[in-house]
Amino acid sequence: MSYADPPAPTPLQPGETPPAPSSTDLLSPGGQPTHWVFNPEYQKLVDLWMHVLPLLDQLTKSLDKPYEMARSRDVWDAPVAGRYVQDVAEWRSRLGMYRQAVLTAISDQAADTPRWIPGKTSAPHAFTS
Repeated sequence: MSYADPPAPTPLQPGETPPAPSSTDLLSPGGQPTHWVFNPEYQKLVDLWMHVLPLLDQLTKSLDKPYEMARSRDVWDAPVAGRYVQDVAEWRSRLGMYRQAVLTAISDQAADTPRWIPGKTSAPHAFTS
């Protein structure tokens, strides 16, 4: 069974750079330029997606084999086989809806989470020890 999954959060790519400053950007307090860091909250969503997707695939595969075997008359030729096939088909359908809900929730949260955020500058400040 194949699925049309929502877009996955994009991990930090090698050589990827933070957004370039533009003339419309507001300066941070004190007029200092902004130092950008990859958002750790966004990275958690990337990690969650990479952790959940193989588990969902494993669950799908665990239902696919019994479903195909039950549909074959070589394995099981009895009236109860039809009910069993219907039950497994319903489980597969529910799993598909669950998969869609979980991945859509992660994808939507990632779409609402900035990839880059202003980081704390390590510049020295007056009156600090």
